[in-house]
Amino acid sequence: IEDGVRDHLTDILFDKLYETFVLEIDAIDNGVDIGENMKYKIHTNLSTRVGYFNPAWNDHNPLEKEETGFKQAMEMIGQEFLGKFHYYIHQWWPARALLEKAIAKRFETDPSGSIIVLECSSPWRDHLFDIEKEQKETLGDTIKYVIYPDASKSWRIQAVPLSNKSFENRLSLPKQWQGLRDDDLSAKANIPGCIFIHASGFIGGNATYDGALAMARRSLELANADSLNNKRKSED
Repeated sequence: IEDGVRDHLTDILFDKLYETFVLEIDAIDNGVDIGENMKYKIHTNLSTRVGYFNPAWNDHNPLEKEETGFKQAMEMIGQEFLGKFHYYIHQWWPARALLEKAIAKRFETDPSGSIIVLECSSPWRDHLFDIEKEQKETLGDTIKYVIYPDASKSWRIQAVPLSNKSFENRLSLPKQWQGLRDDDLSAKANIPGCIFIHASGFIGGNATYDGALAMARRSLELANADSLNNKRKSED
């Protein structure tokens, strides 16, 4: 890695590890709630697991247990940190190059520029939002669907969310397809090889690349038609 790229990557990894590892621990240690009116609580976070290494109130030899538990907690935290680091350096960061290539070829994939195709399944969400910020003037939020092969050698089509942590999508797969599978879905979409569409419309599958691309294109067409109909109704 060239010096400039290495320095840039070091800065990115520092920020990412702080965001996904240190910040959470620091906030919990300082009594900062994750939010208000939470619907559920998380009892398996790293800080809670570290707490399990503390001596129990009814231990007969708490000092010995405290020393042993401290060493075990250190080992667990070290493994957790290294696991995060190795993920970001060996999996997460290399995925950016695949996404950049897919974005560069988006108009070859479809004239709309709203569909991109990845060579393999890889972590793309973080990178997409970062690249969109960097290319705000030329790219913006135009990408609606990401297509990629899965482990079974079929193809997935996934809707881009509104934000990295959002469960809402820029453009969900068509409502009339949601929850359907196999022949029922293929008949409804008039596209062969359909496998499924999730009930929420965030992801679907097709047996072939051509089928997945057809699903993405048809989804755009239906959305455009709905938008046009709504516009006409508002003008009447």
